[in-house]
Amino acid sequence: MTAVSGVGEGPVILWFRQDLRLADNPALAAAVESGRPVLPLFILDDETPGRWAWGGASRWWLHHSLAALAGDLRKRGATLVLRRGPAPTVLRNIIGDSRAGAVFWNRAYDPFAVARDTALKTDLGVEVQSFSAALLHEPARLRTKAGGPFKVFTPFWNTLRNGLNPPVPLRAPVKIRDAFPIAGDSLDSWKLLPAGPDWSGGLAATWTPGEAGARKRLHDFLKDGLALYRDERDQPAKPSTSRLSPHLHWGEIGPRQVWHAALDHARQSGDAPLEAAAWAFLREVGWREFSAHLLFHWPALPEKPWRDSFTSFPWRDSAADFAAWSRGRTGYPIVDAGMRELWDTGWMHNRVRMVAASFLVKHLLLPWQRGEAWFWDTLVDADLANNAASWQWVAGSGADASPYFRIFNPVLQGEKFDSGGAYVRRWVPELAALPDKYLHRPWEAPADVLAVAGVVLGRDYPAPIVDHAAARQRALAALAATKKPSEEQG
Repeated sequence: MTAVSGVGEGPVILWFRQDLRLADNPALAAAVESGRPVLPLFILDDETPGRWAWGGASRWWLHHSLAALAGDLRKRGATLVLRRGPAPTVLRNIIGDSRAGAVFWNRAYDPFAVARDTALKTDLGVEVQSFSAALLHEPARLRTKAGGPFKVFTPFWNTLRNGLNPPVPLRAPVKIRDAFPIAGDSLDSWKLLPAGPDWSGGLAATWTPGEAGARKRLHDFLKDGLALYRDERDQPAKPSTSRLSPHLHWGEIGPRQVWHAALDHARQSGDAPLEAAAWAFLREVGWREFSAHLLFHWPALPEKPWRDSFTSFPWRDSAADFAAWSRGRTGYPIVDAGMRELWDTGWMHNRVRMVAASFLVKHLLLPWQRGEAWFWDTLVDADLANNAASWQWVAGSGADASPYFRIFNPVLQGEKFDSGGAYVRRWVPELAALPDKYLHRPWEAPADVLAVAGVVLGRDYPAPIVDHAAARQRALAALAATKKPSEEQG
């Protein structure tokens, strides 16, 4: 916690950001414990993040999450105030309108948030307190033995795991002393939901935004998915991953809650394999922490290659290839299934994310920033740190990255991780009648097999937009042509 002494004993403004929950919310707990009236506030600020203002899928999620939060607050006697505009301006106006004596918030770590919050702590003229709620660690404090930030995941994770003792999550307050009501915007007036044709039907069928939805998602995963996690997590047709990422991103559940719940569940069972599965799952939570650590220490991560050697990489520019990729029309079924799942549900299985991202940057030789921007707009879990770090990992330009010369073969990836074809048949139904032998390589199917399956390549499903072997050679040639700098950041 950090605090700046100010003046006044008016209400405490509780500024919600990406911590849209009541349980294990340290800022909320401190505001309630202060004994002063609490004014819950959410600000829609599209100006401060610049180009990283929330995309379409994120805005859909935010609408429903705020509606759920407002309902949860009402049950405890408080009213969520919504205001739109630059956060510093809105906060000053709210302080004036409410005569608030303090502003409490939970810390955010994106570069623009760090700069904004640092200034606000001295500029608001009232008491300011900030708390840790979004991460298991403070990026500024976790250091290597040499005293610098971590650049490699495994030592980061080992240090985090071995040195971490997360506090027991806080309970949600039973009652919140509400402040004198002030005017706010209506949620509908923000127009966060799709205008015109509604593309969000798949999102609504897949997700339940809000704290209750997050709790249920975690409960169901621990009950039905954790035991299968180590063996099945790379199989996109199996429901063996947690799908907690959007709930964690929006702070509808916190990492301390996930940490304790997973380990408590495993240890209470007395089952050693289940505890091992819990640690394998928490290691993925550790990647989220590592991504935040990287972004905090290298704020340019979303725009520029972390490794300087990739600054001169000879990327292509092809609107047609990008359109085929983004619409799931590349001719490679596992890639197309992933891109269609993304468009329909706002989410994609992690194994398929790697395959689809690799296809963009290596088979098509299109810059990772284009894929990053597409995911930013279409993912319900579009997290700036995780999105940037993961794209750079695939592209070979990031910290502890997969080497660029390791190029996924999308056919072999499909056959290995979707061997029965359930995932492709769900998302690429025009190929559903093909036998397993040809499902991931339909261009090799004999004419009679295609005819029986009712598939005409080029009409019902595209032929591959690039040959794998040729694309691989082109990518390796591009890598060889890249100039080597005298130094690299990594």
